[in-house]
Amino acid sequence: MAKEIDGSAGVPQFYGKELRYQREAAGLTMEKLLDGSYYGIAMLSAVEHGDRRMPPPLAAHVDRKLSTDFFTRRCEDVREAQSKGHAAFFAGIAEAEVRARTISQWSGNLIPGLLQTPAYARAVIQATHPLDTPEEVQAKIDARQKRAKLFADPKKPEYWVVLHESVIRHPLLEPAEMAEQLDHIAALVQSRRVVLQILPWNAATRPISEMPLLLLDFDDEPPLLYTEGAYHGQTIDDPGLVKQYRNAYDRLRAAALPPEVSLALLKKAAEEFRNGQHHP
Repeated sequence: MAKEIDGSAGVPQFYGKELRYQREAAGLTMEKLLDGSYYGIAMLSAVEHGDRRMPPPLAAHVDRKLSTDFFTRRCEDVREAQSKGHAAFFAGIAEAEVRARTISQWSGNLIPGLLQTPAYARAVIQATHPLDTPEEVQAKIDARQKRAKLFADPKKPEYWVVLHESVIRHPLLEPAEMAEQLDHIAALVQSRRVVLQILPWNAATRPISEMPLLLLDFDDEPPLLYTEGAYHGQTIDDPGLVKQYRNAYDRLRAAALPPEVSLALLKKAAEEFRNGQHHP
């Protein structure tokens, strides 16, 4: 029996499951579907199981064999998302943010994209994608800055973020630029567009604290949860799972410093960077 594919696990899995469904509905084996192409069964199997993204030439071949245009359009969607500066697995979340009533976020490793200055964003992108061209890097920076325009609205969304203390202490940038990054967050907090809490070094840690979390709540839609690694992301809309992650986020928030204390700590860290007094 063929292994069932979880189409909700991510974008590659969704399209992989659809590919196998369309192939089997057409009565084609993998060998028959690949006939006339340069690709092998191992490649097609990896695509169907969501382990590989479908390359455009294979998508075009599959559409010809199945008399569809679905898979070619899927590759175009991915290219469009990438051209906008977002990874394909994040593009849906970037669109959902503008509809959100509240955004709740936890990060234990990096300052989240919505709060990044261009200098910080550039450092993160160049560290994780060292082969990106200057144009690709700039497109990703621009995309993050465009997302941050959410804060131009004085009321919506409500944004609450919890950061581990190491995030504001780690000198990812030169001291002056790091101070500017922390000042930027402080300004958003003082403008009442961001509620910030910092989880201190000595706070009790839990396994969930290793995972970044982004929770989106809407007026007329079910909530979403997004979590990611350096090169992958997962969107979860199952109400039971979202509730479990929300409970974990609430525990992190309860263990974090109060907002006014967190702001004071953030300002102190910025001043230390500015005065060359920072000690990682």
